[in-house]
Amino acid sequence: MPDEREDLPQTEDLAEILRIRRAKLSKLQEEGRDPFSETRFVRTALTRDIKENFEAAENNVYSMAGRIMSKRDMGKAFFADLQDGSGRLQLYVRINDLGEEQFAEFKKWDIGDLIGVTGFAFRTKRGEISLHCQNIKLLSKSLRPLPEKYHGLTDVETKYRQRYVDLIVNPETRRAFEIRSRFISYVREFLNKRGYMEVETPVLNLISGGASARPFITHHNTLDINMYLRIALELNLKRLIVGGLERVYEIGRVFRNEGMDTKHNPEFTMIELYESYADYNDMMDLFEELLSSAAIEILGSSKVEWMGEQIDLSPGWERITMAEAVKRHLGIDFMSFNTDSEAEAAAKSVGVVLKESNIRKPTWGNLLYECFDQKVEAKLIQPTFITMHPVDISPLAKRSADDPRLTERFELFICHNEMGNAFSELNDPIDQKQRFINQVEMRNAGDEEAAMMDEDYILALEYGLPPTGGLGIGIDRCVMLFTGSDSIRDVILFPTMKPYEN
Repeated sequence: MPDEREDLPQTEDLAEILRIRRAKLSKLQEEGRDPFSETRFVRTALTRDIKENFEAAENNVYSMAGRIMSKRDMGKAFFADLQDGSGRLQLYVRINDLGEEQFAEFKKWDIGDLIGVTGFAFRTKRGEISLHCQNIKLLSKSLRPLPEKYHGLTDVETKYRQRYVDLIVNPETRRAFEIRSRFISYVREFLNKRGYMEVETPVLNLISGGASARPFITHHNTLDINMYLRIALELNLKRLIVGGLERVYEIGRVFRNEGMDTKHNPEFTMIELYESYADYNDMMDLFEELLSSAAIEILGSSKVEWMGEQIDLSPGWERITMAEAVKRHLGIDFMSFNTDSEAEAAAKSVGVVLKESNIRKPTWGNLLYECFDQKVEAKLIQPTFITMHPVDISPLAKRSADDPRLTERFELFICHNEMGNAFSELNDPIDQKQRFINQVEMRNAGDEEAAMMDEDYILALEYGLPPTGGLGIGIDRCVMLFTGSDSIRDVILFPTMKPYEN
């Protein structure tokens, strides 16, 4: 039979559909058969179990539960589709098996109703694996119709606002979040096998630190103080490294009070990991191995398609300094400049817009970064590690021994998206305090993303932080890559949305 849903006509008013469904519920309740009174149903199989193991399942009796997704009336029999968490299976419902009363009740049930069925597995004359129902029960009543049968839930705003409906009617949405779950599980397994300890650190903090971002501010009533939702996991994790926990990681939500677009959501998921006696080169090796092996494990291939590009995650990713990348794509050799004014003239010559609100006086390092950010980043398609970031934009990274203007830092870019950020961690408390002071000066000058002074973190460093490599990875961006999603909202179950306008 054709796989069509018995939806109500599109011309029928929604209010009338809702009225009819509520009337059906009221009648059931008046008859003492309230479907919402059901507490449990014992299942002996999922739809996937029967479809994947049909030879063993054929003619055996099973109990299953799920949602009616289609009904096709054949007179004294129905074909229907049952959907559970593992997939769909066709049901064959016949009056001779159920009896007139139960069959008449089934005819009144609606698309979207949740039911429990018992029957035996068989294959129809057309070869479709099905369940021949011998008993059937209404477990919960759906009072709203599912989206129209031919188009499903296609309105993007509604998909994000009503994720519960999106998951019901769009199998690709369910698959995206299954991949997300598998990726996070794989990350845990990958790190646990390498001796990392998973930890938890506070979401509420007395200061915001660990990144350059505008924080969310809340108020603690009992203490009568303002507190900040964390913008990163970094500083508390490095306190644990000081304490002797030599390999730690945390997977958690972070919050940044910034703009929203296809790459950004105000709350998102990061993993940060820190390893004693390692550096940023070790973190590059780890990141490359993690993503490439996760692709093989989860997708079965190291090649993925994302944003219209064929991406090869096989190991051997390019590693290039930020200055080299700018020279390659813009023809500007920042390493030859001796003054800020030379760098400023070069940046302006290629159309770089200087962000005066964030940079009180453009410096060599700021200008190098702006050239990269505005003109080069968009050109990076295949996995590329951009290394040696300027000190000016890296307040927590260790200086390069070869050039004190630069730090041992990298960011990974794939399809012009930053996937992660890492350093050889700055462990000199004197240098760190001065960099915090510089950030505070920028903050006082109006830069809301500049870091705050963290005296306790300086105190921790004074006890001694070993040479340490640290890495932060955007979980959502990685899931976008693995699912081929163009928007971060497609991989966050409940993305932040503007309120409905009245």
